[in-house]
Amino acid sequence: MSRHYRKVFWAAGLGWMFDAMDVGLLSFLLVPLTKEWSLTSAQGGMLGTFNTIGMAIGASLGGYLADRYGRKPVFLTTMILFGLASISSAAAASYLVMLILRFIMGLGLGAELPVASTLVNEFAPESKRGRTVVLLESFWAFGWIAAAAISYYVIPQYGWRLAVIIGSIPLVYAIIIRRGIPESPQFRMREEKVPLTEIFTKYTVPTIVLWSVWFSVTFSYYGMFLWLPSVLVDKGYTMIQSFGYVLIMTLAQLPGYFTAAYFIERWGRKRTLSIYMAMTAVAAFLFGDSQTIAMLLTWGALLSFFNLGAWGALYAYTPENYPASVRASGAGFASAFGRVGSIIAPLMMGVLIANRYSYTAIFTIYTIVLALGVLVLAVWGRETKQIPAPG
Repeated sequence: MSRHYRKVFWAAGLGWMFDAMDVGLLSFLLVPLTKEWSLTSAQGGMLGTFNTIGMAIGASLGGYLADRYGRKPVFLTTMILFGLASISSAAAASYLVMLILRFIMGLGLGAELPVASTLVNEFAPESKRGRTVVLLESFWAFGWIAAAAISYYVIPQYGWRLAVIIGSIPLVYAIIIRRGIPESPQFRMREEKVPLTEIFTKYTVPTIVLWSVWFSVTFSYYGMFLWLPSVLVDKGYTMIQSFGYVLIMTLAQLPGYFTAAYFIERWGRKRTLSIYMAMTAVAAFLFGDSQTIAMLLTWGALLSFFNLGAWGALYAYTPENYPASVRASGAGFASAFGRVGSIIAPLMMGVLIANRYSYTAIFTIYTIVLALGVLVLAVWGRETKQIPAPG
C-alpha cells in the first residue's frame, strides 16, 4: 500500500505540475496574443473564460464518471485529452481556433483535478491525508514557476508558439507514468452504488459551504492571476519587466503551499482554509491599491502565498466531506460550481480594464467575494481533521 501511495502521489503531482505550466502560460500569452491578433481586453478575457467553461463541464463529468467507472481510467483519459489540445494550440492560426482548443483543454483539466485529489486522498494514510493533498496541490506552484520562467526567457526572443510547445512536451511523460497506477482501494471495495442526489439531499449543508468557498477562491484566483502580467504592463512596465516581476511573485506560492500543509494537520482544515482566504482578501485589496514596484512585489507575493495556500487546503478539505460512493462526484460538482466564478472573473476583468476602472476598485471586488466565502465557511463549515468520512 505504501508503494502504491507513493506511485499515485508522484503520478498525480507531476501531471498536476505540467497542467499548471500550460495553464500558467495563458496569462503570459495574453500579452503577445493581444498584439499579434489585435485583441481587445474583452477578447483576451474570453480566452480565460472559454478555458474555465470547459473546466466547469469537465469537473462535473469527471467526478461522476470516476464514481461510476473508477478513478484510474478517468485519471488517464483526461490527461490525454488535455495534452492533445495543448500541443495543438501551438499551431493555432486564429483567435477562434485558440478559443476552441482552450475549451477542450479546460474539459480535460477540469475533469482531472477533482479526480486526482480524490485518488490521492483515498491512498494516503489517515494521519497524513490532509497534508498529502496540500503537497499534491503544491506541484501547481512548480508548474506556474516553470511557466513564468519559460515566458520570461522564451517568449520575448523566440515567440509564444515555441513556449507552448515546450510547455506541452512533458505531458507525454505524465501520460506514460499514469498507465501503471492502481485503482483506488476504496472504489474497489464499495458495496453498493449510492444515488448521486445524496450530494444535494443528505449532504446539503456541506455542499452549499463547499460550493460557496470554491466560487470565492476560483473567482479571485482566475480573475487576478490570469491578468497579472497584463495589469503590470498596463501600469507602465515593459513586457519583460512584467514577466520578471510575476516570476518573483509566483515563487511565493511554494512557501504558501508548504505552510498550509503544516498548519492543516496542526490547526485543522477549516481554520487553515479560513485564515488563508482572509489573508488573500487583505492582500488583494492592498495589491490593487499599490503605487510603487516595492508595494506591487510585496503584496503580489503575499497574494500568491495565501491564495495558493488556500487552494491546497480546499483540495484537502473537499473530498473529506463525502463518503467514497459519491466522493469524486461531490468534489467534481463543487469544483464545477467554483468554475462559474472562474468563467465570470477573467471576462469581468477584461471589461472593467477596458472601461478604465481603477485597479483599487477592481481588486476590492475580489476582497469582498473572498470575505463572503470566509463567512460561509466559518459559520456553516464542519471540521474534518481525523474525522471518519460521512456515510
